[in-house]
Amino acid sequence: MASSRKTAATTPLERYRKKRDFGATPEPPGSKASMANGTPTQGSSFVVQKHWASRLHYDFRLEHKGALLSWAVPKGPCYDPAKKQMAVHVEDHPIDYASFEGTIPPKQYGAGTVIVWDRGTWEPVGDADKSMDAGKLIFRLHGEKLAGLWELVRISKPGDKADQWMMFKKRDEWARPLAEYDVIKALPDSVIANPLGLVEEREPRSPRNRHVAAPKVDLSAAVAASLPAKLEPQLATLAPSLPAGGDWIVESKLDGYRLLARIDKKRVRLFTRNGHDWTSRFPLLVAELKDLPLLSAWLDGEIVVLKDGLPSFSALQNAVDGQSNKDIVYFLFDVIFLDGKDLRKVPLWSRRALLAPIVGNSGERLLYSQDFDAPAAQIFEAATGLGLEGLMLKRRDAPYESGRTQTWLKAKARLRQELVICGMTARGGNEGEVGSLLVGYYVGSKLHDAGSVGTGWDSKTARGLWKQLTPLEVDATPFDTPLKKPGRWSKRAVGSERWVKPVLVAEVEFTEWTADEVIRQASFIGLRLDKDARGVVREGVTTRAPESLPQMKITHPERVIDASALVTKADLVRFYASVAERMLPHLKDRPVALVRAPEGVAGNLFFQKHAERTAMPGLKAHDRDLWPNHPPLLTVDTADALLSAAQMNTIEFHTWNSVVRRLEAPDRVIFDLDPGEGVKWAHVQEAALLVRLLLSELGLQAWLKTSGGKGLHIVVPLNPRLDYVKVKAFSKSFGAHLAKTIPERFSAVSGPSNRVGKIYVDYLRNGKGQTTAAAFSARARPGMGVSMPIAWEQLADLKSGSQWTVQTAREYLSFQASDPWGDYWTTTQSLTSATKRLP
Repeated sequence: MASSRKTAATTPLERYRKKRDFGATPEPPGSKASMANGTPTQGSSFVVQKHWASRLHYDFRLEHKGALLSWAVPKGPCYDPAKKQMAVHVEDHPIDYASFEGTIPPKQYGAGTVIVWDRGTWEPVGDADKSMDAGKLIFRLHGEKLAGLWELVRISKPGDKADQWMMFKKRDEWARPLAEYDVIKALPDSVIANPLGLVEEREPRSPRNRHVAAPKVDLSAAVAASLPAKLEPQLATLAPSLPAGGDWIVESKLDGYRLLARIDKKRVRLFTRNGHDWTSRFPLLVAELKDLPLLSAWLDGEIVVLKDGLPSFSALQNAVDGQSNKDIVYFLFDVIFLDGKDLRKVPLWSRRALLAPIVGNSGERLLYSQDFDAPAAQIFEAATGLGLEGLMLKRRDAPYESGRTQTWLKAKARLRQELVICGMTARGGNEGEVGSLLVGYYVGSKLHDAGSVGTGWDSKTARGLWKQLTPLEVDATPFDTPLKKPGRWSKRAVGSERWVKPVLVAEVEFTEWTADEVIRQASFIGLRLDKDARGVVREGVTTRAPESLPQMKITHPERVIDASALVTKADLVRFYASVAERMLPHLKDRPVALVRAPEGVAGNLFFQKHAERTAMPGLKAHDRDLWPNHPPLLTVDTADALLSAAQMNTIEFHTWNSVVRRLEAPDRVIFDLDPGEGVKWAHVQEAALLVRLLLSELGLQAWLKTSGGKGLHIVVPLNPRLDYVKVKAFSKSFGAHLAKTIPERFSAVSGPSNRVGKIYVDYLRNGKGQTTAAAFSARARPGMGVSMPIAWEQLADLKSGSQWTVQTAREYLSFQASDPWGDYWTTTQSLTSATKRLP
C-alpha cells in the first residue's frame, strides 16, 4: 500500500471508532473476526449496504486484511459499463459491520437507516495491495445481486480533500445496458430481510442461458395488495423543450378526457381525473372492460373521439354531453394494480409490457396507446404537422406516482408559461368583467410588454378577475419599455387600458412569440399564486440577463435553421444572449473564425476568419501588421459583437490558442478527442480519463468540455512563453505516446480510415492560425449541440459530446451556481518540464 494506507493498516479501525459513540449507535465497535448471517466462508467477503443518511447512497465494502475497505457510491452499482459511478473512498470498517442492519440515531455520524442490499465473496485480479496503490482495482464479485468483473479507478489527485474513485462494470458476459436492467430499481430490498420471497429473482442469472432466462417484464418491485377504492392519477409536467437525454417512452398527447378504470371481479367503475364517477355515462366501455382477461385492476387512459383518424376535443365534448357516445374510444396506457399486485413501483416499461397483451384486440372501443421508436424531435415535428396536441414523454424506468411529476412530461404544440398581469380592459367597455389581460415579463429589472390575453375564461371567472384586479389599479403603465402596438390577434383597444400593480401572475397558453415579441392567440389558464412576479421571465431567455445586453431586432426570427430540433434563428440569438456573460472570457482578445450558415445547418456553411467579408457591427478588426501577409484578424470582445455575429447567421465561434497581444505565444494546449467510426461513448470517457492521468503524471492540470459534437476537448492552460512550433510538437508527441502505449484505443494518424474503432487525439488544433470551437459555442449540425465546460466529476454521467444543445443549455446553466472552470483562469504552468518527462 501507499504510505497513507500503511499508516491506516497499523490501526485499521481508528478513524472508524473516533467518529462514533458506541454508547449511542447500534453499529458494531469491531470485535468479530468474520461476517455473520450466512456469508460464504470461502474467499474474502464483500457487502453493499443501502444507507438512507442525509441522502440515499450505497456503501460498497471489500474484506481485506481484517477490515472492510469502504467506498460511498451515491448512485449505487450499475451493470451497464457505460455508467461510471462516483465512489468516495472512506474509512475502513470492521468485518462484523458487514451484517449490520438498523437505524443510526439522530446526531450520530451517518444518522439514518442501513440495510444489507447485497453480499457475497470477491477476488482481486492481480495483487490487491499493488492495485490499491496504483489506484486501479479490478475484481470479480460473486453476490446475490452483483456478479462478474468490476473496476474501481482513482480520479482524485494527491492532496485532494476527498479520495474520489469511479466504480464501473467491466465488459463481460454479465454486462447489461441500463435500459434493459437497472439492478438498483429492480432489486431494492435487503438480502437478509426478504418479505416478498423473491429469492429466485435476486440471484444473478447464468450467462450461459441469460438470453432465454431474461424476463419480458420485471415484477420484482410488485407488492401483494388489495385493490384500493380510490386512486389519484399521475400527472405530467409541461416541458419547455424536448429532453435531450435520458430513456423516454414517447406517446401521442391525446386531446381528450383522462379516465381511470377500476375493475374488481368484473365490476367496472370509471373515474375522472378528479375522482368523479362517470361509470353510467359509458356503458359500451364498461361492457368491453368486463371482457378483459383479468380479475382485478386499476387501468389508466384517456377517452377521445377520432375524427378523420385524429382526436377531436369538440367532438368528444359533444359525445359526452349528448345522448349517444358510441364514437368514444378509450386509449389505455398504464396498468397500476393487477390481480392482487400493486405495480406502482414496477418500472413503466414493464407495466406497459403487461398491459399490451391484456388490451390486445379486446373490442372496438378499447385501444392500446402505442409508443414510437424514433427521436422525440422527429416525432414532435410529425405530430405538429398532423395537428396533434403534442407528445407525452415518460421515463422508461419510472414508477407510477400520484400527482404531478417530472418523470412524465407533456410537450405541447402550443406554448405555455407564466406572465405578469400589468393591466386589463373591460368586456364590451362595461365595468365588472375583464375583457382582456395585459401581460408582461422581466428582462433583468425591466418589465417588458408581452401583449394581451382575451380568452380562456367564462363570465364567472371574468368577474372574479375584475374583483381581484381593481384594488390594484394604478394611474400609469407599469412597463419600463414602450408599449407594443396591438396586433390583429389582440382584443385590446388602445386607450382603454386600466393599469394595475404587477404583482399577480397568470398562466397563459399561446401559439408563438411574434417578431414584435408579443404572444399570439393567447388563452388564460389560471392564476399562479405560488409564483413571484419579479421572477417571471420569457422562457428561452436567461433568468439572469445582464443589464448591459443589447435590445436588438432579429431579422427573420422565425426562420428554421435546424429542422431536426425545430431551432429558429431567434432561438439561436437568444441562446447567445443568455450565455454571453459566461462565453466572453473565452472569446475576448482571441482571433476568431466564424462558421456561418445562411441556409441553416443543412445548407452551405462557410468559414470567415478575416474582416473583408463582414458587415457585423461590434466585431473588432485588428491591424494587418499583427499577422503580416494576411487579412486583418477579427475578435469578438463584447456582447454586441457576439449577438451581431449571431444575427448575421453565425452559428459557431472558433478561437486561436493565443490572444492578440501575444499572438506568437499560445496560452493553452488543446487535445481534441475525436472518436472514429464504431467507437463507443464509454471508450471516449475512458480516453479522457487516460489523457488526464498522463497529463497529471507530467505535472499538468487540465480542464474538460464537451465538443458539442461526437467528442471531448481537454484544455491545458499555459504560461505564454513557448511558441506555436514547440507547443504543437509537444501535443503531437503526447498523442503519439498514447497511440503507442494503448494502440487498441488511440490513433496518432488523422483520416477516418486510420481511426476506425479508435480515438484520434487531434494535435493539429495547436498550430498557429488553427482554431477550436470555443466554450459555449453552438455547433452547425443537426441537434445543434453546445460545447459545454464541465467538471471532471460530471464525466461519468455524461451521455455524449452533444449532451447540451441550444434548446437545453440555458436551463442547465440556470442551475449551475459555480463555474467548473473557476480555477482555470488563475492556473499557470509550463510545458518545459512536461516535455522532458514525456517518454
